[in-house]
Amino acid sequence: MEHRTSVDMDRRTYVKVVGASSVAGLTGTAGCVGSISGSGDESTTTEKGGKLTAGTAPGFPPFEMKKGGELVGFDIDLLEAVVSESEYTLSGWEEFEFKGLMPALASEKIDVIAGAMTINDERDKKIDFSNPYYSADQSILVRKGGDFSPSKLGDFSGHPVGAQKGTTGEGIIKDELISKGKLKESNYNSYGSYVLAVEDLVNGNIDAIVIDKPVAKTFQSERDVSIAFTYETGEQYGFGVRQGDSEVQKALNSGLKAVRDSGKYAEIRNKWFSDS
Repeated sequence: MEHRTSVDMDRRTYVKVVGASSVAGLTGTAGCVGSISGSGDESTTTEKGGKLTAGTAPGFPPFEMKKGGELVGFDIDLLEAVVSESEYTLSGWEEFEFKGLMPALASEKIDVIAGAMTINDERDKKIDFSNPYYSADQSILVRKGGDFSPSKLGDFSGHPVGAQKGTTGEGIIKDELISKGKLKESNYNSYGSYVLAVEDLVNGNIDAIVIDKPVAKTFQSERDVSIAFTYETGEQYGFGVRQGDSEVQKALNSGLKAVRDSGKYAEIRNKWFSDS
């Protein structure tokens, strides 16, 4: 599932070259930042070789979750491995709801987002991204053995559905269903965490969830839910950094390449994804 890329390739050029259908591929303190000019706006950059604070949003297994009170997951292991290959050090992790990650980055509470965040044009206007490190589509989760068995998005009409706030799943529901009159807005339920959404699904409060495929597969293996179908999006995840923080961006790209070349990426991937 790996896709190798040159660390020197510009991130936007990389996305153009790889295209939407590529397969899964590819933190600082307030005292360590200074003001720079980036894209015409005032931005901040982390001191080269300094400490980085990472931010994530638990409740998105196997990428980030809490087990026994400990923060674990693919993104956690991968970012720690990537930073260890750079001149930066990781000072720790901060936890937020997914929708709070970009504001936390902008306000310098964190320096890197590692939260299975899809690279898209809307986010790219507000933050910068590393090269992609994983690709995924969206899956539709339903209750195992339930009466609702959709095979396409159009089948959602009249059914209560859910997604996590600020995610691609929510965007699909709003853009492809609600805005096109295929689903009433009152039938959409948004959640701070997919764990809560799955609870509502199992308890019969909603009939379906739109969620990233690898996360859907994890919930399917652990709860009484099943994947009805997959909606192809070709989305790719990247680590988020503040606009203009090019030194951190370059360090993450260099670290990603080193982790891939050493085989560590495959080791981490195989630890968290049983079908890899």
